[in-house]
Amino acid sequence: MTQTPSLDTLTHALLAAARRAGADTADAMAVASTSLSIDTRAGALEQAERSEGTEIGLRVLVGKRQACVSGSDLREETMDTMAERAVAMARLAPEDPHCGLADPAQLAESWDIAALDLADIGSEPEAAALQEAALACEAAAAAVPGVDQIEGTSAGFGRTAIHLAASNGFSGGYTRTGHMLSASAITGTGTAMDRDHCYEHRIYAADLPSPEDVGTRAGTRAAARSGAKRPPSGRFPVLYDERASTSLIGHLLSAANGAAIARGSSWLIGKMGEAILPAGLSLIEEPHRARISGSKPFDAEGLATRSSAIIENGHLARWVLDLASARKLGLESTRNAARGTSAPPSPSVSNVTLTPGTASREDLLRDMGTGLLVTSLIGSTINPNNGDYSRGASGFWVENGQIAYPVHECTIAGNLLDMLHRLTPANDAQDHKSHRIPSLLVEGLTLAGA
Repeated sequence: MTQTPSLDTLTHALLAAARRAGADTADAMAVASTSLSIDTRAGALEQAERSEGTEIGLRVLVGKRQACVSGSDLREETMDTMAERAVAMARLAPEDPHCGLADPAQLAESWDIAALDLADIGSEPEAAALQEAALACEAAAAAVPGVDQIEGTSAGFGRTAIHLAASNGFSGGYTRTGHMLSASAITGTGTAMDRDHCYEHRIYAADLPSPEDVGTRAGTRAAARSGAKRPPSGRFPVLYDERASTSLIGHLLSAANGAAIARGSSWLIGKMGEAILPAGLSLIEEPHRARISGSKPFDAEGLATRSSAIIENGHLARWVLDLASARKLGLESTRNAARGTSAPPSPSVSNVTLTPGTASREDLLRDMGTGLLVTSLIGSTINPNNGDYSRGASGFWVENGQIAYPVHECTIAGNLLDMLHRLTPANDAQDHKSHRIPSLLVEGLTLAGA
C-alpha cells in the first residue's frame, strides 16, 4: 500500500504544480481529519460513524486575479490538473486589486505549538468506550424526575491536522483534537412537550465532564422547562444566561468584521474609537490560550497571531481584518485570516474574553426584579446596517428577583447599539470555552409574548 504523503509534502507539491501551470504566486492547504461519533437512543446504539480523509486546496494568483480549487485525490497528476484548472479560472476572473499573499516581512517566523497544547496525542477512544459513555449519559438524563424521554445522546472524538504553505516562503502546520459528550432530554408530551440539552467539548479527554454529569445536567435543564408558557408582553430587563450571551457578543463581532466594513454593511461603520460597551469593559482576542479550541499560532495567511483588544475600556479599538479587507480599508491586517481548502481567506476571530463583572448570575436576577432569563435563542433577524435586533427566545420568567416559571415562544427586540451600551456582565464565564462570555443583563428590551 502506498503511504500517504505528509501534509507538508502535499502543500509544497501543490505549489510546484502551480508554478508549472503558470501561476505568479500561490498558497496551498492540506487538512487530514479523523472523526468518530456514537449516537444512542432508548438504551441502544442508534448510529456509529467514522471518517478519515485528507483534503487539499490551492489558491493561485495571476496578476490581480485569483481562483481556488480543492480535492481529495492526492496523486501528482491530479494536482497538476488542479493547478492548470485554477490558473485557467484565474485568468478569466475579474481583477481584485486587494488580493495577494503577505509580504515575506509580515510572516510568522517561529511559534511554540507545545505551549498551546492543542492535541491530546494518542487519545483516540475505542467505539465501545464512546458507546458506553453515551449510554451512561442517557441513563443519567432519564433518571432525572420530570424527564419523559431522551431525544438522544452522543459521544465523539475528532482530530484535525492542517498545513499551510505559500510561494512567499511560509510553511507551517499544527494538529488539534476534540472530545465531545452531549444529551438532549424532553419533558412533557404532545403540545406540552419541551426540551433542553447539555453539550460539552474539550481538547483533552481528561478535561471532559463525566457522562453522568452531562446527562444529569441535560435532564435537569429539561425538567425545569415543564409547563412552559408565554411571558407577558412589554418592556423588561433581559438576562442572557451564559449559554446564550455568546450570541450577543457574536453579533458585535460580526459587525466588526472587516469584510462587512469594506462592503459598507455594518452598524459599526463610523464608530471607530466610540463607546460601544459600558466604560471598564473590554473584549480581548486571545489566540494563545492553552487547551482552547480556538487557539492558533498563525492565521490562514501565515501571520503570527497575537492578543489584542477589539473593544478597549468600552471603546471600539479595531476591526477584524485579513490582508484583503485591510487593503480595502487602507489598514494593516489584524492577523485574523481564516480559510478552508476551497475558498480564499476571510476575517474571523479566535478566542475572545469579555471583562467579567463582580456579581453572580443570581445577584443579577435579584437586581433585575421582574423580567426574562434567556437560556436559549432561535432564529435571528438582525439589520446589518442599523443593528435592529429581533430573536425568538425561551427561558424563565423572573418576578421579585426569583425564577417564577419557564417560558417559550417569545420574541426579544431592540437595537444592538443601545443594548450593548446598557449591559451588565456577571462573573460566571466558563474558562474552557473559546468565547469566554459571562451572563449579561440588558435593561429595557421589548418582549412579545402572550
